[in-house]
Amino acid sequence: MVGRRFDLFAMNRAYRLAGLGVVAERSPMIAELGDRISAFLESPHIRSDFEWMLGDEIDCRHYRVTMARSNAVFRDRCTISFIDQTSQIQTERSLRREMTTDSLTGLLNREGFADLIEGIDDHAASVVLAIDIDRFGRLNSCLGSLAGDELLITVARRIKGALRGRDTLARIGGDQFGILMRIDDDRDEAQALAVRIQRTLTTPFRLTDYEIGVECSVGIAYGADEPGDIAELVRHAQFAVKRAKVSGHAESYQRQDFAIARAQFGMETALRRAIENRELRLAYQPICDLATGRIVSFEALARWTDESGRDHSPTEFIAVAEDAGLIVPLGRWAIEEAAQTLARWDARAGGPCGVNLAVNLSAIQLQRDAIAPVLQAALDSTGLSGDRFTLELTESAIVTDPDRITGTMHALKALGTTLAMDDFGTGYSNLAYLQKLPIDVLKIDRSFVTGMLADRDKVSIVRAILSLAQALGMKTTAEGIETIELAQTLTALGCTYGQGYHYARPLEADAAYAMIGR
Repeated sequence: MVGRRFDLFAMNRAYRLAGLGVVAERSPMIAELGDRISAFLESPHIRSDFEWMLGDEIDCRHYRVTMARSNAVFRDRCTISFIDQTSQIQTERSLRREMTTDSLTGLLNREGFADLIEGIDDHAASVVLAIDIDRFGRLNSCLGSLAGDELLITVARRIKGALRGRDTLARIGGDQFGILMRIDDDRDEAQALAVRIQRTLTTPFRLTDYEIGVECSVGIAYGADEPGDIAELVRHAQFAVKRAKVSGHAESYQRQDFAIARAQFGMETALRRAIENRELRLAYQPICDLATGRIVSFEALARWTDESGRDHSPTEFIAVAEDAGLIVPLGRWAIEEAAQTLARWDARAGGPCGVNLAVNLSAIQLQRDAIAPVLQAALDSTGLSGDRFTLELTESAIVTDPDRITGTMHALKALGTTLAMDDFGTGYSNLAYLQKLPIDVLKIDRSFVTGMLADRDKVSIVRAILSLAQALGMKTTAEGIETIELAQTLTALGCTYGQGYHYARPLEADAAYAMIGR
C-alpha cells in the first residue's frame, strides 16, 4: 500500500476465478475491505480473521478472510487469504429452514416459532395465542390420517385468513397452532382475534363423505405480563387453553395457573411416596338404620396427613391421584386397609362385630383395574366374607364404559358384596341402567337432603327417588343428615338408612369401634 493506493502484486488462479478483482482500482474486494486493510497495516497486529459477505442478500458469497503480515520488514504489505464458505452456509440455512418449518402446512413449527419469539424487541406489545383443535384425535382415528392432514391444512388456511398482515401463524403441536401478534395498547385486540378465529371455523369442513364441524379452544398470554422471560409465552398460552376447554371461550393466562400446576405436581410426588409407604389412613363415618337408630355399617374415607403435619382435603388429593395414575394403587390400598380394619374389629369383638364396611370406587379405578380379584385377595388374607362389604360407585362410572362396568359389578356380586350407587341424581341418571344392573342401594346425594325441610322441591325429589328405589326393590341411604328433624322426616318418607354429622363425623378406627359398642 502506498498512501491510500493499493497494489495487488500476486494472486492465485482461485482468486482470479472468484472475481474479486485483479486490478486494485477496479477490485470489489478492495472497495469493500480497503478501510479494513489500511487499519490492519497501520496496527501492530500480525494477523486478523473475520467473516465477510460480498454481494446482495439473494446472490451473495460468504468468505472467511485472514490478513497476515508476510514480512516484518515491509510494514505496508500483507497477505490476504479467502475461504469460500458460501455452499456450507447455504446448506446450513436450508437445514435450519427444514428444522423450523412444518412439512405439512408450510408454517413455522414450534422451534421456529420459539426463535421468532426470542427475537422480539418490544415484549410488552407481543401476545401469543395457542389454538387447540377440539375432537381432532377422534376425527383422525375415525376418518384416517389423510383426512386428518387435510383438515389441518384447511384449518391453517382459514386461521391465516383471519389474521392481520403483521401476525404470524405457526403449527406448534399435532393439533395446536400458535399466533404471534403485536398489539398497541388495547388487550381486547387479542380477544377479538380469538373470536374471529372461532367464527371462521364454524363453517363445516368437507372431508370425504362427511361435513365436520370444528371447534377450537384459545388461550392467550400477554408479553406485558412476562417481563422476565418472553420464551414462556407459548407455555403460558397453552396453560390458558386448559381453562378455555372448560369455559368454552378464549381465556387469558393467570399467574396462579402455573402456581397451582406446580403445587399439584408437588402433591403428586408426596402422594406417591405416601401410598408406597402406606402413610395414608382411613376414617369411618357411621351409616345408621333410620327405623332403629342402630349402626349397620361405616363408610371408609381416605385421609392424608403429610410429613409436615398438614392435612390434605380428599377432594384435592383424590383428583390429583386420578390425573397422575395413582388412583389404582390408592384404591387397592383402601380395600386392603378396610378389610384389615374390619378383621381387627371382629377379633376384638370375639366374632363378627355386627357392622359392614363401605368402600368408594373411582370411575377411573373401575376402568383401569380388576376390582373383583383385588377384593378377593383382601377377603382371602383376612378370612372375611364378601357380604361384609358395600362397594359404592357413581353414575358417571357406569356411563364411561357400560359393558365393562356391568361385568365388574356382576363379578363383585358373585363375591356376595352389596353394591350402592353413590350421589344418585347428580350424574347421568338412566333408568335402564338401574333396571339392568345389580344395584342394591341408592344413595341420595346430600345436595337434595341438606335444607330439605325448607324446600318443597327437594322434598319432591327425595320422595321420587324413594318411590323409584322401592319400585325397583332397592334400599336407600340419605347423605348429609345433620338434625334429628331431618332424620325423622326421612324415616317417615320411607328412607332405609341415614348418614351425616347428626350421627357422627368421620372417626378414627378405634373411635368408630367404640361407637359400635355404645
